[in-house]
Amino acid sequence: MYKTVVTPRFGDIDGLRHVNNTVLAIWFEQARNPIFRMFTPDLDLSYENWKLIMVRTEFDFLSEMYYGEDVEIRTYILKIGNSSFTMGHEAWQNGNLRVKGEAVLVHFDFIEKKSVPIPESIRSQLNEHLMIEDACKIFDDNK
Repeated sequence: MYKTVVTPRFGDIDGLRHVNNTVLAIWFEQARNPIFRMFTPDLDLSYENWKLIMVRTEFDFLSEMYYGEDVEIRTYILKIGNSSFTMGHEAWQNGNLRVKGEAVLVHFDFIEKKSVPIPESIRSQLNEHLMIEDACKIFDDNK
C-alpha cells in the first residue's frame, strides 16, 4: 500500500466549506504515480513510452472533508488480470475514512491501439501491493 499526504488548498473548498468532490479525482491520480512508475519509470507521456490507459473510475463519498486538515490517500491493488488491474483508493482525514474509490487501468500499446499482457516483472511488483477490501478494514482496525 502506498500512502500520499495531501494538504487541501483554499481553492479545493466549495461553498459549503467542504473539500469539493471534483478534487478527489486529482488527489487519487496523484497517488497513482508510484504504480505508474512501475510501467513507465520516468513518467514519459509519449505514445511510444506511456503504457497505461484508464477505462473506469468510481468514488463513494462517505463523509465530508474540510480545509485545514491533511488528507492521507491510500493506494493499493485490488485485482490483477491478464492486461488490466484494479486499484483501490481511500481518502482519510482525522483518522476517518471519508472517500473510497476504484480505478481500472489497462496495460496498453498506444501505437498498436490494443491492450497487451502485463509483464511478469511488473505483475510481481503489483502483487506486493495486492489487498482485498476486508484486509484493508483489518489493517485499519489494527493500527
